[in-house]
Amino acid sequence: MANRDTFSGLHPLVNFLYFGLVLLFGMCFMHPACLIISLASAVAYNIYLNGRRAVRFQLMFVLPMLLLAAVLNPAFNHQGATILTYLPSGNPLTLESILYGLAAAVMLCAVVTWFGCYNAVMTSDKFVYLFGRVIPALSLVLSMTLRFVPKFTAQLKVVTEAQQCIGRSTSDGTLLQRLKNAVTITSIMLTWALENAIETADSMKSRGYGLPGRTAFSIYRFDDRDRAALLWLGFCGFFICCGWLAGGVSFRYYPTVVCAPATPLNICFFAVYLALCLTPLLLNIKEDLVWTKLRREGSEANV
Repeated sequence: MANRDTFSGLHPLVNFLYFGLVLLFGMCFMHPACLIISLASAVAYNIYLNGRRAVRFQLMFVLPMLLLAAVLNPAFNHQGATILTYLPSGNPLTLESILYGLAAAVMLCAVVTWFGCYNAVMTSDKFVYLFGRVIPALSLVLSMTLRFVPKFTAQLKVVTEAQQCIGRSTSDGTLLQRLKNAVTITSIMLTWALENAIETADSMKSRGYGLPGRTAFSIYRFDDRDRAALLWLGFCGFFICCGWLAGGVSFRYYPTVVCAPATPLNICFFAVYLALCLTPLLLNIKEDLVWTKLRREGSEANV
């Protein structure tokens, strides 16, 4: 079961800046400590947002992708100075290729998981609110693209169940009949997708979307809480970028593994990066503690 997310209630600018930072750093940092922090934080936040569905996604998609990416790199990349053994093809299997494959796999899984959190927090109305006036056409296309997969999945379930009720299931009958039913469902879904895109475009055009001077109702207000969160994200981003430029996350995999020495500055850098990635969970824990305290005080007052 998913939980109520306090971070989602912040201003869309704060949400977008947070995911921009964690995705940028998650794709650029290849230091093992940064990769572990990014992946663990993304998985924890995804589970908090989506509950059991997130756990199922991690086990069914992210974990196999992690294992596949980790195996493919040493199978095709033979760089590195530390040779462990030789493959049947005669190519060497090096320690550096294995480590880099693991690092690349963790980075890929972390980014995919962060995008899952992004889709749960940054809804289409938030994206249109941020970029509707700056890039109206592109923001509408991106909004439709981001919400296409969940809408398509829900509609596919409805169409499949309807076809099954009239005896056109893809799991019954001969192989030819099942293929025919699958083609029918695919045709229905393609028609629905095209019609839905045209209806959305016509609806937004009839409302004057993108015209100069057009105003729009918005429920978002930038308050003191959003200012504090924005200052915190700005501090974290600036501090991490300074540590990045100073070489605090330098880690070389080829031809030999070379890591930046552990210094108090590097430890502070990793601590700030961890705090940045855990910002939504820390906010949720704080709000839960405040809510629990208020309920306890209310119960004592009633007694």
